[in-house]
Amino acid sequence: MTETVGGSSKKTATRNGAGDKRLTVNRVYTTEGVHPYDEVTWERRDVVMTNWRDGSINFEQRGVEFPDFWSVNATNIVTSKYFRGAVGTPQREHSLRQLIDRVVKTYTEAGVKHGYFAADEDAQVFEHELTWMLLHQVFSFNSPVWFNVGTSSPQQVSACFILAVDDTMESILNWYREEGLIFKGGSGAGLNLSRIRSSKELLSSGGTASGPVSFMRGADASAGTIKSGGATRRAAKMVVLDVDHPDVEEFIETKAREEDKVRALRDAGFDMDLGGKDIVSVQYQNANNSVRVSDEFMHAYENGGRFGLRARQTGEVIETVDAKALFRKLAQAAWECADPGIQYDGTINDWHTTPESGRITASNPCSEYMHLDNSSCNLASLNLMKFLQDDGLFNAELFAKSVELVITAMEISISFADFPTEPIAETTRKFRQLGIGYANLGALLMATGHAYDSEGGRALAAAITSLMQATAYKRSAELAGVVGPYEGYARNAEAHQRVIRKHSAANDMLRTYHANDAAVQKVATRTWQDCIRIGARNGWRNAQASVLAPTGTIGLMMDCDTTGIEPDLALVKFKKLVGGGSMQIVNQTVPRALKVLGYQAEQIEAIVEYIGEHGHVVDAPGLRPEHYEVFDCAMGDRSIAPMGHVRMMAAVQPFISGAISKTVNMPESATVEDVEGIYYQGWKLGLKALAIYRDNCKVGQPLSAGKAAKASAEAKTETVVEYRPVRKRLPKKRPSQTVSFTVGGAEGYLHAGSYPDDGLGEIFVKLGKQGSTLAGVMDAFSMSISVGLQYGIPLEFYVSKFQNLRFEPAGMTDDPDVRIATSVLDYLFRRLALDYLPFEKRAQLGIFTADERTAQVAQDYGSGDVDLEGLRTSVDATSTKAAAEVEEKKKPQQDVKVGSSTELLELHLGTTADAPLCMTCGTKMRPAGSCYLCEGCGSTSGCS
Repeated sequence: MTETVGGSSKKTATRNGAGDKRLTVNRVYTTEGVHPYDEVTWERRDVVMTNWRDGSINFEQRGVEFPDFWSVNATNIVTSKYFRGAVGTPQREHSLRQLIDRVVKTYTEAGVKHGYFAADEDAQVFEHELTWMLLHQVFSFNSPVWFNVGTSSPQQVSACFILAVDDTMESILNWYREEGLIFKGGSGAGLNLSRIRSSKELLSSGGTASGPVSFMRGADASAGTIKSGGATRRAAKMVVLDVDHPDVEEFIETKAREEDKVRALRDAGFDMDLGGKDIVSVQYQNANNSVRVSDEFMHAYENGGRFGLRARQTGEVIETVDAKALFRKLAQAAWECADPGIQYDGTINDWHTTPESGRITASNPCSEYMHLDNSSCNLASLNLMKFLQDDGLFNAELFAKSVELVITAMEISISFADFPTEPIAETTRKFRQLGIGYANLGALLMATGHAYDSEGGRALAAAITSLMQATAYKRSAELAGVVGPYEGYARNAEAHQRVIRKHSAANDMLRTYHANDAAVQKVATRTWQDCIRIGARNGWRNAQASVLAPTGTIGLMMDCDTTGIEPDLALVKFKKLVGGGSMQIVNQTVPRALKVLGYQAEQIEAIVEYIGEHGHVVDAPGLRPEHYEVFDCAMGDRSIAPMGHVRMMAAVQPFISGAISKTVNMPESATVEDVEGIYYQGWKLGLKALAIYRDNCKVGQPLSAGKAAKASAEAKTETVVEYRPVRKRLPKKRPSQTVSFTVGGAEGYLHAGSYPDDGLGEIFVKLGKQGSTLAGVMDAFSMSISVGLQYGIPLEFYVSKFQNLRFEPAGMTDDPDVRIATSVLDYLFRRLALDYLPFEKRAQLGIFTADERTAQVAQDYGSGDVDLEGLRTSVDATSTKAAAEVEEKKKPQQDVKVGSSTELLELHLGTTADAPLCMTCGTKMRPAGSCYLCEGCGSTSGCS
């Protein structure tokens, strides 16, 4: 797409001793004389986003303009998150054209200003090509670009930051300050605390040091405060400690001990649900923790030896520990609460391009960006499905040309970008770290007939990643010939060239299995040869080129079925409709995969219909069992084994400058030994970082496996008592009330009878004409609910199940406390909750009276402390701020069968206590890499 040519008559000053070459840009996607906007059909849409709990509107903008092929979900997310200006004002963006132009024109102007292009014509082609690719969802920049570029705000383009802290009080307090500034901007940061002396060492005054874990408390409280103050996303942070730090055992057990506290307090009756009023007493919950293990430690673990813990200032060994016992403690803690993760220091620094400028000691919160302290990285991700041709072949040449253009744009952005601190600005401008990556790998593998956990699938993923990295570094070498290599290159030239050769050698070692991966690897091999040749002459413009980020929000913006390196979440999902509501559909990747596997149209139709009904492929009519693995997903009846995730990460890691944001999901039945094995295999397979999550290991899990329970079980054999429900009938004469209501024009009456000692005991609903089907169904429904109440089923259980059900009649009501209902049942159970449930339980369900909502607004905004930036962007300031919105976690039954994505997500995600509620719309988030993603509005808990 682009190439370097000799200097033109319009020479500009170059930096770092670069020559007078400039870039020429060739057209690939666009046609000369035709603007990309003129090639698509535009349409007007209304974006109205509601809170999933109570149906209240938290964002509304009507008449926005988007291409007709953009999904409703992508439209909603881009409009609510990325359009700038206050809603209802002329300054508010209302078209995707305005958004893309704001960003692309800024990049193009900066490219011209800093001497990247050979001529004005090249700048115009660059602008059109970038516009076409963004318009057609071929790639996307990370969220800070869409938030900030081209606005009056600081031009922050990076989502990933690494900080540094030294063993002084001034440095520790500055750490709190810098982290707060980054959180305020909606980004996350990571750092290594290993320079801080341990609690087993002395201060110069003679006293004993506090140790890094104690200072983590202050940082954790700061992150929690800023998060709850109305930031656009949850505060995201990473805390790393080296395995040879004397306080490493305390660090390992920190969050596991807090989980024990949560369980004890919950059993004592305190509100310890996510967002509960008592959860703030729990510490260390606002960070991901990781232990940085060395090769020396891992060899000691392998050999059953002892390992020395070293003083921070002198480096002398002050204590020795059993390596196996320490590694088991690490696995035990991760088994109990999913923290800490693990980072492999030897591998990380063996692939380090600038070791003469300092070691890599930490990562960003999602663990994909790893480089020097006080640095940052801007991200962009390509949509891999856009390069899959109708004949089933991956278009490697087009992919390489696209990478060239994207990496050029990312490099230009550093020339005009702003940064939260001066040390970060200085390091980033010296080393110019970039993080190109991709999304939709899981969908691509399925569409090409590959199982995610298969040799063929890993070969294709590795070949594509190798080509991406080779092309990015080749373009970086060409840019070095235009504007010079990065400032720190001369000092690190030998090391950088060594790492490039390691990438190339890993490519040569790839074993291919099919025409697709063989073709891609062939192009990659040629590109690596060019990269090494050009780099030897020019050096490289960027110290790093690639990462694999979660791609949460931007993945939804590009209408990707899967994010980052992840497999498909489920085979069925919900598609939002233009007129409102949604419909359940089978992922479009499924029929494409079936066609590739050789099935006929009639067979495909039958299999798709079966999947839509059952949510999985097991026993689907006509589907051969050997093809089941192609449709394995992250969860469900045929979920991918934990080592399947690890092997995929290992396949692509040799072709990534940074690391991979991904959490390895493990079943609840996994053992501590399983976790230990996963962490060990991660080191053996050459990963840089790894994190696990065992189902139901967080808050709310019964303490049946606790030491006290075990001791009790060993001491005596308990008598098994079988409990049967007993019906508590209402007396002949009981208090009752009748409520008349109107929902969407339909009139009805709700009769509710209570026990004399309080508590709802029966309901009767009159709706429709006597003798009609509707009236009969409502009578039967009422009797069923009444009998259930009398057998002791809590009212709040019924409310949680029936609120937000959507069917006609729906709409406005005549009840001031429930203004909008999504159905008659939604209204009825909200009304019953308001009349019969205490405030604490209603708060958990997100149901409040009009007066309570008014009081909440007054409490949040009455002091005049209004989030002006949130009002300006109309994202956070309009959010409903209800306290404690998560349902009580329930342990899923092992034999539960699910038939839709709704039931699947509720079973595996809706009951996961540490999956946060979206801070914008209140929807339960789902994992995306090492972070969380809201599919309702696109908010993420980390990089995007």
